[in-house]
Amino acid sequence: MKTYFIRRFLLIIPTFLGITIVVFVITRFVPGGPIERILQQAQMMQGEGNKTSSFSVRSQSQPLSEEQLKMLKSFYGFDKPVLVSYFIWLSKILVFDLGTSTRYYDPVLNMIAERLPVSIYFGLFSLFLIYGICIPLGILKSIKHKSLVDNSTSIILFIGYAIPGWVLGILLLLLFSSHFEIFPLGDFVSDNFFELDFFQKILDLLHHTVLPIISYVIGSFAVMTFLLKNTLMDNLSSDYVRTAMAKGLTFKKAVFKHALRNSLIPIATSFGNNISLVLTGSFLIETVFNINGMGLLGYEAIVNRDYPVVMGILVISSILFLIGNILSDLCVAALDPRVQFR
Repeated sequence: MKTYFIRRFLLIIPTFLGITIVVFVITRFVPGGPIERILQQAQMMQGEGNKTSSFSVRSQSQPLSEEQLKMLKSFYGFDKPVLVSYFIWLSKILVFDLGTSTRYYDPVLNMIAERLPVSIYFGLFSLFLIYGICIPLGILKSIKHKSLVDNSTSIILFIGYAIPGWVLGILLLLLFSSHFEIFPLGDFVSDNFFELDFFQKILDLLHHTVLPIISYVIGSFAVMTFLLKNTLMDNLSSDYVRTAMAKGLTFKKAVFKHALRNSLIPIATSFGNNISLVLTGSFLIETVFNINGMGLLGYEAIVNRDYPVVMGILVISSILFLIGNILSDLCVAALDPRVQFR
């Protein structure tokens, strides 16, 4: 098993290189980059200064000289071939230098570090709710199959699964924030948060958490719950469970001591992958609620073509995703002793 995981860790390197080089090349050919943005701003300033009849002719001319364009390309690293620029960027990544934002001109690492705690908070909160609710609910639905509890919860879960989280977030804001004014319209905390005492800070944080966390977890309940329910029902109908009950084992012990452990294996395969979601957050949900986390940072970086920020978030999320796959294997091996990685 040790050899298997060593190989898996070594495979992170070529996979990471493949992911980053593809995205890096795309960022070099997508229009609307920092140089195009500067040219557009220069044209707008030039157009505002033109009040004569030759306005249309001058506004269409090149606002910057060739030397200025070369300086801009050299400053942003667009004066070199794509592969050369990629390996220069990769050499900086190895010393934890994620570059500088082309929009805010702040170090990308500092920008991510400032927003990371917010995404970790919502990610861990959502994971706790998903696993803390879906596992007991899946067990209950499998035991009470085709009962009123099973049918009613299935309807609720399917409705939640059909509504995208960001759409639900907009509806919740319109209903509970704008109309009834029960919850705040957005942000992570109130403006006077640092003036409150400890318990008031906790209440204020929870008050701002309710609507976003509902939008975070609403779509995951159905998948996790039905996955556990169906797997548990299959295991309960297996020969080893029927044999154990025929030997005098109670139904409760058959569920929790035998069938449940095997039923958690499909859940364990996705556990490690959720680590990247914990840190990167949700782009659209954080945008809807104006939560200054990794999701909102990534969304603004994509919209504004802030390529260093995009690549910085990609580095973190891809590494965590690859490590998460290995953690998923470890979770499966811990639950199923039959699994032997060779």
